[in-house]
Amino acid sequence: MDEPVQASEQEISDQRLLKGARARATIARRAAEVASVEGLTGLSLGRLATDLGVSKSGVATLFGTKEKLQLAAVAAAREMFIDTVIRPAHSAEKGMSRLRALIERWFDYVGEPMLPGGCFRCANLPEFDSRPGPVRDALAADHEDWFAVLEKEIGHAQGQGYMAGLDPHAVAFQIDAVVGAANTAARMGDETALPLARTIVEGLLSSAR
Repeated sequence: MDEPVQASEQEISDQRLLKGARARATIARRAAEVASVEGLTGLSLGRLATDLGVSKSGVATLFGTKEKLQLAAVAAAREMFIDTVIRPAHSAEKGMSRLRALIERWFDYVGEPMLPGGCFRCANLPEFDSRPGPVRDALAADHEDWFAVLEKEIGHAQGQGYMAGLDPHAVAFQIDAVVGAANTAARMGDETALPLARTIVEGLLSSAR
């Protein structure tokens, strides 16, 4: 007679965990949206509760502190970037084909942003570049991981004869700087920014074989 009760209690517990996970994901996504416009320092438990029509105590129960909310926003934005840019590009052959796919999806991510403020990194790296702590560490790790992806594919492309003699890190740095500048200019209403950035990046990719 006890087993059905135990099974029912387990089911209730699982449902609560699932509901909590969904709530965390929803709040983290909204936090990333807000931070893309106002920066991570603009986040607050109360602001997110108001935006989503939930109680502040409920948000506090899930995240506890502003710093944990900021870290959740960084993680949410990172997953969006991976899902939008990195994972789809891996269907292309490694090397120049995959590098071009990564960059093309990156430009799409900037030109038709998933987040209202455009590129999350561009909005928040400058805000935390001189602020030691877990949030800066999370932003830095995400940026370094993205550079590693770019450098790896640049290296494979060089193995195919492209960009001979160039330092992969330097090429990644230049591409990142150009796309970052295009994101800022596009947010300011410069309609020439993305086409110009594409032309500059194409010049790098088309270096002599």
